[in-house]
Amino acid sequence: MNYERIEICPLTPTLGAEVSGVDLSQPVDNATAEEIRRAFADYLVLFVRGQEISPDNQVAFAGLFGPVGTYPFAEPIDEHPQVIPIIKEPHQTTNFGGIWHTDTPYLEKPSLGSVLYAREVPAVGGDTIWASGYRAWETLSDGLRATLEPLRAVQSAAKNKAKLRTDHLKNGSMRGHNEGAMDVQQAEHPVARTHPVTGRKALYVSPAHTTHFVGWTEAESAPLLNYLFSHITREGNTCRFRWTKGAVAVWDNRCSLHYPLNDYHGHRREMHRVTIEGEWPV
Repeated sequence: MNYERIEICPLTPTLGAEVSGVDLSQPVDNATAEEIRRAFADYLVLFVRGQEISPDNQVAFAGLFGPVGTYPFAEPIDEHPQVIPIIKEPHQTTNFGGIWHTDTPYLEKPSLGSVLYAREVPAVGGDTIWASGYRAWETLSDGLRATLEPLRAVQSAAKNKAKLRTDHLKNGSMRGHNEGAMDVQQAEHPVARTHPVTGRKALYVSPAHTTHFVGWTEAESAPLLNYLFSHITREGNTCRFRWTKGAVAVWDNRCSLHYPLNDYHGHRREMHRVTIEGEWPV
């Protein structure tokens, strides 16, 4: 597909592309914004390196994809109420969100996407891996897709909360918000989620938050869910990004998962994240 305003370099045949030819510290004109949105639909996660942006710039970029919201369980930076810091200090051994997940599936209207900006990164390590829910769904057998298509699953903020958030918020420089709600916040969503733009179905489960299928017990659900968790994160479904200072990533939470690697103990990593509001999954 041709682009006139931006340049696209795909990272894998499945998902992920680096974008060049855009300066996010400046307003993005309508024609360029339309090409970025088209690339977003095609590649699920986009990366733009070498940016020097303010929190206002980051929020403006996120606004190209939808209304900008807030994250429910962490305090924002002082400079902007819609930007949260994601920081791992040198003394910490856990990392925020350190398990395969999609952002906020436990909300009735989960996040459409997220924008992450690298302010400080270790010299080595701290990569992030993304996985395509589209390819995961499309490479299941016809029989398994027929079994899964009518199912809904429970997505819980309480599952893995210590690994994902609580320990990190207590022992680092991030500040928690409304943490008690983690224990009760959950929602039911389709296992096969239809993307509102592309019309493609994506497998919408994750090791981080999916507890069981609606109408099934957790014990009954576990064998099939464990198979799906393994399937969706297979190497052929993924792309890996090595962060550099000033890099920006935007990804689609409706059809992808991500996993921040925790392989840089003793080094500091600081990212800024903005949440893009989503819609009711169908």
